[in-house]
Amino acid sequence: MSSVTETATGNADPAMTAPGLPAARGDVSEAVLVYLRGDADRLPDAAATARLDPYGEDLHLALHLCYELHYRGFPGVADELEWDPRLLELRARLEAVFHTALREECGTTDDVEEALGEILVEPVGGTGASHFLVERGELWQLREYAALRSVYHLKEADPHAWVIPRLRGRAKASMVAVEYDEFGCGRAERMHARLFAELMADLGLDTTYGRYVDAAGARTLATVNLMSLFGLHRALRGALVGHFAAVEITSSPGSSRLALALERAGAGPAAVRFYEEHVEADAVHEQLVRREVVDGLLEDEPELAADIAFGIRATGLLEDRLGDALVDAWSEGKSALRQPLDA
Repeated sequence: MSSVTETATGNADPAMTAPGLPAARGDVSEAVLVYLRGDADRLPDAAATARLDPYGEDLHLALHLCYELHYRGFPGVADELEWDPRLLELRARLEAVFHTALREECGTTDDVEEALGEILVEPVGGTGASHFLVERGELWQLREYAALRSVYHLKEADPHAWVIPRLRGRAKASMVAVEYDEFGCGRAERMHARLFAELMADLGLDTTYGRYVDAAGARTLATVNLMSLFGLHRALRGALVGHFAAVEITSSPGSSRLALALERAGAGPAAVRFYEEHVEADAVHEQLVRREVVDGLLEDEPELAADIAFGIRATGLLEDRLGDALVDAWSEGKSALRQPLDA
């Protein structure tokens, strides 16, 4: 297990550690794993992927495996598989099932202000995970929350960086400014992924990149897969900007609650620091994203309004479902993980 000292000094930077392959969750994800290991030369056909639950375990693990080839890859898996035509064809079919379901549930609107308005004001007596944790969360629940969020936070800001070459003018310059903060303003020890690793170490969690994928259910994987889906497709650049706006706008109040929850539960300073950093930084980012990134993109490409609104709504939909699942489990005193933290 990594320590705070190792992480802070760079002796065991978790972001440089490639994850091992997770366990299968169905026929399709099993077939992808076999293919990645080089033990087969065929992948599931269109009929097999069409039958998948768009929010199910098998589809989202299979998508995760395909997407991770564009991040750090996996030990023993050839780098050339990142652009393997068969995997790309399968990935496209998996994406279509997921994307189509999201479009149907989120509806169609080109009113970006309306979509933003839906997330700008928090409902009275909020019931999300951060509300639960600050009101009555215990340390074991905070550790579970950190383990689940590590699937994204150990590569924080990476998916959003894909949109930079697809923007121009105000939108591009401001997106770079926000990402510069996310990547530590040129200081490796201030990168948000590094700060999250220190939070994990403070909570006694393993900081290895991808370590808790097996513990994370489809609802967690879907929130991360959404970013990769938007980021890897130039046609969805508007949706990625909408996703980024939703994350930055909702981050500050949620981070404030999580910092308080960690402090109340007796977590160390490194754990609290990650969320305190986001309270201040994301309050600034919110204005920059709304006024410059979103408005700048609409000024350049007004036809992307519907995609921006879709990105906002899809983010809220998946985050709400994850939050509800966590609160339901914790309210009954049950673990929200697919396997124990020390498995």
